[in-house]
Amino acid sequence: MRSGVQVAEDELSRTLAALADPTRRSILEQLSLGPASVRELAKPYAMSQPAISKHIKVLEGAGLVVQEPGNRLGPRRLELGPFAKAAEWLDVYSRIWAARLAHFGRAKKGAGKRPRAHRSRV
Repeated sequence: MRSGVQVAEDELSRTLAALADPTRRSILEQLSLGPASVRELAKPYAMSQPAISKHIKVLEGAGLVVQEPGNRLGPRRLELGPFAKAAEWLDVYSRIWAARLAHFGRAKKGAGKRPRAHRSRV
């Protein structure tokens, strides 16, 4: 496999893995409203700030969330690049899956029809 393709797959894997957790998706929803500090992001959850920080680190590792450079306690914000790449991948495969399902539906309809019996003329 070409190295460029492998990098893209690894990035996609990190993005999808980060999005797999409902808490992380909720954090992303909060950040869609604008930048926020870890303390602000932790408020809605019944978990410790270190637990929220771990979720944020996963989101940062996937490139979905970035922090202002040089400000360790500064607000986080969304980074849209990885979302766009994941959406592009999903779009390609959703079109393939839709075509396959449509083909399956047509084949299933055709399988339900019985062929007409041929009468022989005597």
